[in-house]
Amino acid sequence: MRVAGFGDNIVDRFIDRQVMYPGGNCVNYAVYARQLGVDSSYVGVFGNDAHGRLVHRVLDSLGIDLRLCVIRDGENGATNIEVVDGERYFRGWNEGGVTTTDPFRLTDDHIRYLSGFDLVHSSVFSASVPELPALRRTGALISYDFSDDPEHRTPAYLAEVVPHLDLALLSFAEEDETEIEEELRRVRSYGSALVLGTRGPNGAMLFDGTEIHSVRAEPIDPERFKDTMGCGDAFLAAFTLALLRSGWTRTTGPSSTAIATALECASRYAALQCYVEGAFAHGCSFADAE
Repeated sequence: MRVAGFGDNIVDRFIDRQVMYPGGNCVNYAVYARQLGVDSSYVGVFGNDAHGRLVHRVLDSLGIDLRLCVIRDGENGATNIEVVDGERYFRGWNEGGVTTTDPFRLTDDHIRYLSGFDLVHSSVFSASVPELPALRRTGALISYDFSDDPEHRTPAYLAEVVPHLDLALLSFAEEDETEIEEELRRVRSYGSALVLGTRGPNGAMLFDGTEIHSVRAEPIDPERFKDTMGCGDAFLAAFTLALLRSGWTRTTGPSSTAIATALECASRYAALQCYVEGAFAHGCSFADAE
């Protein structure tokens, strides 16, 4: 089994700790897949600043395949975060740096390489929408993180993106189950076979076109709790890998039993991320990074 994260990489700068950690939806997916025993790659753009060097160095040390990545002049993606009573709050970012100002563009060689993968994951932060038709041609399953931004759930955006996907991931906060079910069904109507909604401490829900599946969040030990960074990405990684192991392909959808098992695996793995600083540790102080 081989999977890849295609798109964003950032440095999460925790201003309350004065420590930064490598991260980003697509990087996190690749790292968590590797932690779960699967060969994984990251495909994207690094800036040639201290932040870009940090992310590249850590990913390389973790055994993530970076052979398709490029390094460009300019800022790497970086975001400022503050943790208050265990909850993280975003305090501004540089819009993704070179990932969005000079994004990765797929060539025929890239497409041939990615044709050997089972799944490729991307996100709204990756400037990857123009590349989705090419990714679709690889034959790999495509998952995509829509985050929780309303601007990425407009009819126009969904019509452009969802038809190329096999799994759409949405994040929810205060919405009740009825509202979430309606949104999952709405997004599913644009073409993705599966639509997954993560709900933080309230668990997750998935619509497969026929029925709604749900799972509770795994209990957290408050004495071991660090932060919630990366929990949604961890959930997605564990969920998709469990489905792939059950035989999920573009032509063979997962059974209800496989979905239930995958949701339970994902809930357990996501809970473990609450005990890790940053998305996957490897922190560096602000002073040491410069």
